[in-house]
Amino acid sequence: MDFHLVPRGEDRNYTGFLTKTIVYCGSLIIFLASFGLTISAIAVPKWVSYHSDKPSFHYSYGLHRRCSSLTDTCESFPQNDDCHGEDRYFCSMWRSVGFLMSFAVVLEGMALVAYVIVLSGGKRLRESGWKILSLLIILSAIVQAASMSIVVGPGFPDCAYDLMGGGVLTVQAYLFDNEDRFFVGWRLDESWIYCTVSWCVSLFCAGALVFAAHTLPSEGGYELIPDHS
Repeated sequence: MDFHLVPRGEDRNYTGFLTKTIVYCGSLIIFLASFGLTISAIAVPKWVSYHSDKPSFHYSYGLHRRCSSLTDTCESFPQNDDCHGEDRYFCSMWRSVGFLMSFAVVLEGMALVAYVIVLSGGKRLRESGWKILSLLIILSAIVQAASMSIVVGPGFPDCAYDLMGGGVLTVQAYLFDNEDRFFVGWRLDESWIYCTVSWCVSLFCAGALVFAAHTLPSEGGYELIPDHS
């Protein structure tokens, strides 16, 4: 057993510690965390929120619900009553974010199935399966980034960290600039952060797969002998 982490020379069959199987398994574990963050971004109704100390109350919007501490309840959002007149544009944009995030979950689910197929399919699939797998992961990351950009918009590079306010990321967001409902004091909350971290982690997983495919040679071990009878 070669205990070097990377291959040396031009060995045909690499038997070192860092193999493609380990890279697949490691990236799968990390990708599962990314998948969980995507689900949390959809389920937790805290994409944007407003908090007041005097009087004390908290209000937040999720992709499918909005919550208020005044009534201590959450209700479906956006509803038909919220999408009339000038609010139709906001509803369309907000529903687009929800649709894109749901589509990202579908792509991530397909990537998880691809992981299982590649890992259980033997050496040949591990040698070539990275292409479709990394493509699915990258597509899911692009879709999530697109949904995030609808909320963040062109002000994303001008972000600033409000360290005194608990470390919540505040930005000049696209919908914030175009919606009167988001007055001074509203901020992007944890669900938006979940989405951002999720697609960044997904890109890392895809990069690890591509790097392993182009760096690590074929794994050693036994291979099936063709039956010519």
